[in-house]
Amino acid sequence: MAMKIRLARGGSKKRPHYAIVATDSRMPRDGRFIEKLGTYNPLLAKDDERRVVMDIERVQHWIAQGAKPTDRIQRFLEAAGAAEKAERNNPKKAKPGKKAEERAEERAAKAAAAAEAANAPAEEQSAE
Repeated sequence: MAMKIRLARGGSKKRPHYAIVATDSRMPRDGRFIEKLGTYNPLLAKDDERRVVMDIERVQHWIAQGAKPTDRIQRFLEAAGAAEKAERNNPKKAKPGKKAEERAEERAAKAAAAAEAANAPAEEQSAE
């Protein structure tokens, strides 16, 4: 059985609240789980200690049993000092999309045309 440690969403619309759960990976996100390991409230301030509450011992127990934490849970564990910080590589993250590149090219062309137009009258006055 493939085990996961992941977030299960709760709370009302636009007021999310998550439970950190150990579950079979085939179960739905908010469906059946084996054990609740903690909570995550994204609406609280980042420096609030109640934002992420986890039973680290139980999380480590499930990891020892073969459960794989999701990316978000792995980051929580790194912040708590329970896991080593993993090297992440996303070289395309800072690269703008196609539409943004097109807009930047159009802006550059307009700026070049405006600079050329501004230089043309100055050259005519200096020639006279």
